[in-house]
Amino acid sequence: MEAHIVEFSKRLKLTWIPQNYQSVIAETNEEYLLKLFENEIIQREERKVNLLLSQATLPKVSGKPFDWKEIQMAPGLSRDYVISGEFQHNQENMIFYGGVGAGKTYLSTLIALNLIQNEGKKVKFYTAAGLVNTLLEANEKGLLGRFFKQIEKLDLLILDELGYIPLHKQGAELLFQVISMCYEARSLIVTTNLQFGHWNHVFGDPILTEAVIDRLIHHSHLLVFNGPSHRMKDSILQNR
Repeated sequence: MEAHIVEFSKRLKLTWIPQNYQSVIAETNEEYLLKLFENEIIQREERKVNLLLSQATLPKVSGKPFDWKEIQMAPGLSRDYVISGEFQHNQENMIFYGGVGAGKTYLSTLIALNLIQNEGKKVKFYTAAGLVNTLLEANEKGLLGRFFKQIEKLDLLILDELGYIPLHKQGAELLFQVISMCYEARSLIVTTNLQFGHWNHVFGDPILTEAVIDRLIHHSHLLVFNGPSHRMKDSILQNR
C-alpha cells in the first residue's frame, strides 16, 4: 500500500504527501484530505518562491527598514506604491538617481523581494556592466536569442549602477535592445549616479542615448536619493 502511495505521488508530482500523510490527524475523511492538500500547496508555493529568489540573484540585504527621509518623489507617488512593486502591474519603470551608497540598490532589492514573496513574480537583478558582459558573451556564442527569451519571461528587470562604467559600442547597442524589449511589456528599475544629460558618457552615441532615455522615461517615476552614503555613515559609526 505504501509503495503505491509513493508511486502515485510521484506520478502526480506530489512531494509533501508521501512523506507526511501518516502524521496527519483529522476527525473526518474530508478534513484529512483538506489538510493533505493544504500542506502540499504550501510546500509548492515555498519551493516556487525559493526558486524565484535563487534565479533573481539579488544582493544580500541587512533587513533594516528602509529610510525614506532623504528620498524625493513626485507628488502623488506613495511609498507603498513604490516598495510594494505595484507599479509593475502597470508596466511602469522606476529610475533611482543619487550618489553612491544612498540606498538605491537596497530599495530595488526590497521591491524585488516583495514582488517575489508576495506575488510570485519573476525578477532578475543585474549590474549594468554585468548585463552587458552577459549579452556580449551570449552574442559571441550565438545564444543571444535564447537570452532574450529569458528576458521576455521577466516581470521586473533591475539594472543597477548604470553610469559607473562607459560602455563599448556593441555593448551599448545590445543593452538598448534589452531596454526596448522591456518597453511597455515589463517593468525596469534603473539605478544611476548620472543625470540624464550625462548619459551620453555611458552609451557613447547621442542618438542611441536619446532613444534609451525616451523609452525609459515614458511610463516612469523618478526618485532622487539626496542622502549621504549609508555605507560610509555606518563605517564612521562603527569606528567611533
